Amino acid sequence: MKSICTAAVLAVLMAGTASAETIGVSMQSFDNNFQTLLRQGLDARASEVSGVNLQIEDAQTDISKQRSQVDNFIASGVDAIIMTLADTSAAPGISEAAKKAGIPLVYLNLEPENIGQLPEKQAYVGSKETDSGRLGAEAACELLKKKGKAGDAQAYILMGDLAHQASRDRTSSVKETLAAGDCKGVTIADEQTAAWTRTNAMDLTTNWITAGRPIDVVFANNDEMAIGAIQALKAAGTSMEDVIVVGIDATQDALAAMAAGDLDVTVFQNAKGQSASAVDAAVALAQGKSVEKTVWVPFELVTPENMDQYSQKN
Repeated sequence: MKSICTAAVLAVLMAGTASAETIGVSMQSFDNNFQTLLRQGLDARASEVSGVNLQIEDAQTDISKQRSQVDNFIASGVDAIIMTLADTSAAPGISEAAKKAGIPLVYLNLEPENIGQLPEKQAYVGSKETDSGRLGAEAACELLKKKGKAGDAQAYILMGDLAHQASRDRTSSVKETLAAGDCKGVTIADEQTAAWTRTNAMDLTTNWITAGRPIDVVFANNDEMAIGAIQALKAAGTSMEDVIVVGIDATQDALAAMAAGDLDVTVFQNAKGQSASAVDAAVALAQGKSVEKTVWVPFELVTPENMDQYSQKN
């Protein structure tokens, strides 16, 4: 396994390629905020590498559509494929199809179910999802301790799409981190999927508020859902001083919410670093070179104290 730091990513960006490569890209959804950042990062990296052409398709969260896109890429003879999975459990079949066709495949951001058994000429580029949940939970615990609520807080978790390993890992690491530390008295009052979206998160949080149960902290698997929770809380007249809200990604909207005093914690996920590494891996594999099977781009904790450092990163 390989871990990419900022300096290493910048070094990779200086690399070039001497031959033309066509890379088919299937994105989980163009409507997803972070997936858009990844798509922009792929375009940016490809523009820096001479001769690389991307054919980007939107799977619209439909695994059948995504599989058809992969089949079309194979039929058209692309030099490599990059994809963010609509359903991570579909990876074994997709890997087998690419293997039979002899076309390199790089999974990006959403961890494939077969990550431990990837065939030759295939790789995964992403971040360790358990780290994001841990970092957010540790920071939230410190805030709860300052409020004197570490022993009896009521916490709620807004989960992403349950078809994604990221949702499961981020959620489990939040619960494990709380249970193992000074906040083991925190109760997980409920956990529901909002499928990564702001609107669904707002609706779910409204339901929790309407039920009349206390809400001390909301852990969201991404920033879009954290913002949805904030909108619901504010619409209900809840003071954001009374609720700790934690997100993941450090998007521009999330940083704006943090600057406004609404979002307490987020965790930076390096879209540019992941995308650049995915393009570089795909090009290297297309040229017959070897790459690491897993390339990890670290998560980083973001709070009001250091948020200015991340204002232009996502």
